[in-house]
Amino acid sequence: MRDPYEVLGVSKTAGEAEIKKAFRGLAKKHHPDTKGGDAAAQKRFQEISAAYDIVGDKEKRTKFDQGEIDANGNPRGFDPGAHGYGGGADPRDFHFSWRNGEGGEGGIRPEDLISELFGGGGGRRRRRQARRGEDFSIAITVGFEEAARGGTRRLILPDGREVDVRIPVGVRDGQQVRLKSQGGPGAENGPAGDVLLTISVAPHPWLNRDGNNLRMDLPVTLGEAVLGGKVTAPTLTGPVTLTVPAGSNSGTSLRLKGKGIPAHGGQPAGDLYLRLIVTLPEKPDATLKDFVAGWHADYDPRARLG
Repeated sequence: MRDPYEVLGVSKTAGEAEIKKAFRGLAKKHHPDTKGGDAAAQKRFQEISAAYDIVGDKEKRTKFDQGEIDANGNPRGFDPGAHGYGGGADPRDFHFSWRNGEGGEGGIRPEDLISELFGGGGGRRRRRQARRGEDFSIAITVGFEEAARGGTRRLILPDGREVDVRIPVGVRDGQQVRLKSQGGPGAENGPAGDVLLTISVAPHPWLNRDGNNLRMDLPVTLGEAVLGGKVTAPTLTGPVTLTVPAGSNSGTSLRLKGKGIPAHGGQPAGDLYLRLIVTLPEKPDATLKDFVAGWHADYDPRARLG
């Protein structure tokens, strides 16, 4: 074997901490478990381990520096071939000759460092630890009505898979939905990750959400406001007819029970609140203008303002 200092890339004056750091880095880089059993990596890792077995032990290092043992840890003049020792060992089966299973005066065993690096035990073959798969974070925008009533979306995940996602009834803007085990696959039989779906809700042209209730402005004509009558109003489930009481002012509120966000998660359905807005014609109406010109109302709509 080459000079162990050269193998580890340290000088002969290197301290214990420097030698340990060098071994950790090389062991992690060349460990056979990270190279798919590559034969060259196995040989390199065996060389690194044997080098640390020499210079990582104070007693052996002293003997090597004094020329009492060679780079293989054998007494000078020792012939391994004559004693039946052959090459070709699996470096993951490499056994170190530390006294009584303990480290030398340095107190660090190569097995312990490798176990620390790769999470294995002290056995002959270290089992790779199961690892949970990657979580995928995805943001989508849904329509106001789809968020209120729920629905299904097909998504393409970062790994190319397509999944059908259920949009919960009554989902709120910014709410996060977790899709269990739909993320990246785990390693070494570890569990799959999740999909974290952040939902944005697009605004509606006339509906606004207030908890589980909905609110909207409902335009009515001057005649409907003064005389009352039947009018049609849109809802999430389609148009409904309601009665506008005679003499209704702008700001009068009417309630349609159960026409808000549908029941979900143990919560009852919300209501739809309609605020009446008296609206004049967009184009000038001569008849209305003449009527108002000759109409002398005896009331002050601003009296309550002070």
